[in-house]
Amino acid sequence: MSRNTKINILLLVVVAALAVLPLALGLGDHKEEPFTGADAEAETAITEIEPDYEPWFSPLYEPPSGDIESALFALQAALGAGVLAYYFGLRRGRRQGEERALERVGGAESAVGATAEESTAERS
Repeated sequence: MSRNTKINILLLVVVAALAVLPLALGLGDHKEEPFTGADAEAETAITEIEPDYEPWFSPLYEPPSGDIESALFALQAALGAGVLAYYFGLRRGRRQGEERALERVGGAESAVGATAEESTAERS
């Protein structure tokens, strides 16, 4: 097994553990909504500290339900992942293209050098 394969397997195990451990350990069981986002947690903390707090801004768009909000967040994450995957794929493709071009140039130089040596040997 190559080094990269071992690293990939290790990373997959870590990601799976991060996803499963909070559920298995029962983290958040004491809350009404155990896995709310950071925005909801911050809003709760602010209203506990300062009940009369008024937000400076309001959202441009308020989704009609939590399900739609989750779907929009998932869409945003998917688009971001797609952009990153395209960028890294493009970089890798360019690097591979440069390596192939260098191999062709190196091979062509070797062939030209061999031909020049043969013609010099024929003349003598």
